[in-house]
Amino acid sequence: MSVRICVPRETTDGESRVALTPDGAKRLLSDDVSIAIETGAGWAAGFPDAAYEAVGVEVVADAGRLLGEADVVFKVASPSEAEADGLREGAVLACLLRPHENAALIERLAAGGVTALALELVPRITRAQSMDALSSQSNLAGYKAVLLGANSLGRIFPLLMTAAGTLSPARVLVLGAGVAGLQAIATARRLGADTWGYDIRAAVREEVESLGAKFVDLDEGTGGAGGAAADAETEGGYAKELEEAEQARQRELLAQHVARADVVITTALVPGRRAPVLITDDMVDRMKVGSVVVDLAGEAGGNCSLSAPGETVVERGVTIHAPLNVPGSLPYHASQLLGRNLSALVKPMFGEDGVVVDLDDDVIGPCCVTHAGEVRFGT
Repeated sequence: MSVRICVPRETTDGESRVALTPDGAKRLLSDDVSIAIETGAGWAAGFPDAAYEAVGVEVVADAGRLLGEADVVFKVASPSEAEADGLREGAVLACLLRPHENAALIERLAAGGVTALALELVPRITRAQSMDALSSQSNLAGYKAVLLGANSLGRIFPLLMTAAGTLSPARVLVLGAGVAGLQAIATARRLGADTWGYDIRAAVREEVESLGAKFVDLDEGTGGAGGAAADAETEGGYAKELEEAEQARQRELLAQHVARADVVITTALVPGRRAPVLITDDMVDRMKVGSVVVDLAGEAGGNCSLSAPGETVVERGVTIHAPLNVPGSLPYHASQLLGRNLSALVKPMFGEDGVVVDLDDDVIGPCCVTHAGEVRFGT
């Protein structure tokens, strides 16, 4: 039985990524798999319709027809209500669904008999590494955060020895050493900055130092109070949300490191919750005039108390960036990675009987939020 994969144009404001590139489509196409894409879907990411047609993808102008014919739909962002209603019963939707925020949409998809796979819920296990869209997109966000910081800072990152004297390197502090944080650390180091990293998970110290950065150890001189905690980590490898008293203690101990930094990049997120505040008004007060904060948690409220999600503000002489959809600002490579994640997730579901949804599968089961008319997320 043949499978038809359809890729609609993204309707979310500002979304420039596309869920499948021509190269990715070429790898998926076969006698049993056909692919259609909406006219202009890849244009903003640098992939014109002709590039898709050249590898055998059908370009369709009618979005309604496209969705109605799909066995599998690849998207970047969550579908609109109209898109959700346009999916046929039994279709499989795979995208960044934001399940913690989209309860009404999930109910709508379930009512329509759609099987929805949320990329955010792909488990962090070895077999699923190629399907991990959060990691692939966070890698790009960490890289871009450093460029934003460097572009806003009124000094250069590396040590520079000149006939007129020596210029000292900028000091960069990265709070949170997950995928985005580690990429930010690596990028800052490549640009020559004096780079420091911090995370509440003690286990990541070795990773930070392996990149040539220094690890901020809050235990030093505190008798063990308030430092990185070996158990401050979930089974999936994410940082746990600390109690408010512990968060306050962390902020107090971090304040002196933040004050010395020229650029602070924050990356702390807790799935389904508001981002923890790592940098308070008082800490911004103590920062040097001309320093920069790049807050990658803007979409979840921000790690800095003065962040304005989606905006850049200057407060007390400090430039504070809180960009939204940072991977979308690098749409060419973000689309390449996301398309590979989607393909790796869905391709094993293809069989002689078409698309088979195995809820006992250790990847599909955890990320499947609706199936056969039922909501599975949160149960």
